[in-house]
Amino acid sequence: MEARAVARYIWIAPRKVRQVVDLVRGKKVADALAILRFVPKRAAAPVAKVLRSAAANAEHNYDMNPDELYIKRIYVDEGPVMKRYQPRARGRADLRRKRTSHITVVLEDRKEG
Repeated sequence: MEARAVARYIWIAPRKVRQVVDLVRGKKVADALAILRFVPKRAAAPVAKVLRSAAANAEHNYDMNPDELYIKRIYVDEGPVMKRYQPRARGRADLRRKRTSHITVVLEDRKEG
């Protein structure tokens, strides 16, 4: 049985979020949350929030044991890119791309013993 949660339109570039996601892929939920608590990256907070949401979905919707949950899949997709202009010298402008991310977490229960 799988439980999932998705956070969409997170205002952090997908490349930066993937650095954090790669640290917790395949781990147990409790271990992953402990790792994310001490990662000094801004993306750690939204990833932890989605992970807690997926764990709550598993426990509430599917009656899964929270102690046996592990991260089956976790991935980051690119969201919409907002384009803004920044004035530069001599009347020119540079295009600034403000990137967003969609974070998806899929949990599964692993029977131990």
